[in-house]
Amino acid sequence: MASDSMKKGIEKAPHRSLLKALGLSDKEIERPLIGIVNSHNEVVPGHIHLDKIAEAVKRGVLLAGGTPLEFNSIAVCDGIAMNHTGMKYSLASREIIADSIEIMARAHAFDALVFIPNCDKVVPGMLMAAARLNLPSIFVSGGPMLAGKFKGKRVSLSNMFEYVGAVKGGRMSMEDLKEAEETACPGCGSCSGMFTANSMNCLTEVLGMGLPGNGTIPAVDARRIRLAKEAGIKVMELLEKGITALDIMTETAFQNAMIVDMALGCSTNTVLHLPAIAREAAVDLDLQKFDKASQNAPQLCKLAPAGEHYMEDLDAAGGIGAVMAELAKKGLINKDAITVTAATVGQNIENKEILDKEIIRPADEPYSVDGGLAILWGNLAPDGAVVKKGAVKESMMQHEGPARVFDSEEDAVEAILNNKIVAGDVVVIRYEGPKGGPGMREMLTPTAAVAGMGLDDKVALITDGRFSGATRGASIGHVSPEAAAGGPMALVQEGDIIEIDIPARKLQIKVSDAELEERKSKWQKPEPKVTKGYLAKYAKLVSSASSGAVIK
Repeated sequence: MASDSMKKGIEKAPHRSLLKALGLSDKEIERPLIGIVNSHNEVVPGHIHLDKIAEAVKRGVLLAGGTPLEFNSIAVCDGIAMNHTGMKYSLASREIIADSIEIMARAHAFDALVFIPNCDKVVPGMLMAAARLNLPSIFVSGGPMLAGKFKGKRVSLSNMFEYVGAVKGGRMSMEDLKEAEETACPGCGSCSGMFTANSMNCLTEVLGMGLPGNGTIPAVDARRIRLAKEAGIKVMELLEKGITALDIMTETAFQNAMIVDMALGCSTNTVLHLPAIAREAAVDLDLQKFDKASQNAPQLCKLAPAGEHYMEDLDAAGGIGAVMAELAKKGLINKDAITVTAATVGQNIENKEILDKEIIRPADEPYSVDGGLAILWGNLAPDGAVVKKGAVKESMMQHEGPARVFDSEEDAVEAILNNKIVAGDVVVIRYEGPKGGPGMREMLTPTAAVAGMGLDDKVALITDGRFSGATRGASIGHVSPEAAAGGPMALVQEGDIIEIDIPARKLQIKVSDAELEERKSKWQKPEPKVTKGYLAKYAKLVSSASSGAVIK
């Protein structure tokens, strides 16, 4: 066992004395030491209850003969961090999470790990750490929040952002906004639509790193506690059988994840996170592979913000297992991949079926014959851009309009909320990429404001930053290379005509190559927005969004 290096032999008597200072007995020290990696805190709604999940996990480990030892990681709430300086730290926190877990796990020689994430950057950060450490590992998330209720309609956090635009546009009263504020987020869990947190928790299950149900069982459901206990038991089985994270996170597993990503209509942020995780697993995932998956996989689900269904509905309709079983009928899922159940994907989904064909469409009757995400290329995005195609209205699949150029999210939001954006415009928000932001802020506020003002079928948004998983409409993000690196986004001028053709995967600026070269010769790199602290270091080291915005 790995922990023998710090607890066996006469020379480790000092180490054992410190373990005994924790209150551990000789028998507990002799057992496998299982690290419980918990992102619980009292700030994030998705994490407020993770102390209960951790207690259940520890019971499972104890039942199976291990000694659980808990430590914590940080977690940022993207919703609370939205539209202010705090959002610069969200994506950047992913690297800190991975690094800090590596430090704790290596410094204390754990034999195996149970990871307890829930929200946006925590899931991929922990998966990156799991791949890097390559120990027997299992994930159990805190589960999704239930949908809220407002005036007889189910709602979520994304509606709240849109309601701000509705009030500004005179389409909603302040009294109604206050009423919605009270009920939109009814309790603990990751926000209730197919936003980034739930996308990544579902894909953790697809990758094979979470037990069946990991992505969809609601946070408040007693099944979630039972799942946590089972995860604690299962990690001991993985340890006994010598099944490690990289035995599970193979190229095949990532291929399955991309296919299900497209079928579910997941967040555009998965195109940042899956490549970053894959890099730690020595698997190459580029944007061409995502585009190929998009063209092969039908979209079977339309969950909020793309539709009126929520995570609790997906769970009741059969969950991720039913989605994978349906895709497997078309030969789109590799059923031989091993998972944390110590069985294969095929064995896990053998008896799974769709229980509600309105929530999960049959593969022969999909919402779309291709996937929920699309990768776009062109002279505005030579290295690619991404859009949540499944949440774009048909009228905006092809759009051409004048650029309205803003050098920050704040400037764009001010213009939108003050009625300075009109039908047909293409809002360009630049210098918000991984380096330029720095931190590649998630921009739900401008997209939700556009939707709330009734312009989501008339106005497009393009950024070298990123959009929230809760974003809907023709919102194209991750444009690479970013403006701060001298990419074409830096050369766009007010009034330039931009052409968007999502079915053809095109994003073009209707300016000649010669004119762009002339503009490039006059472009001057802007001074960094942050010059000290963690973000300054991050900006110097982070790669392009097209390669997952990883630290190199």
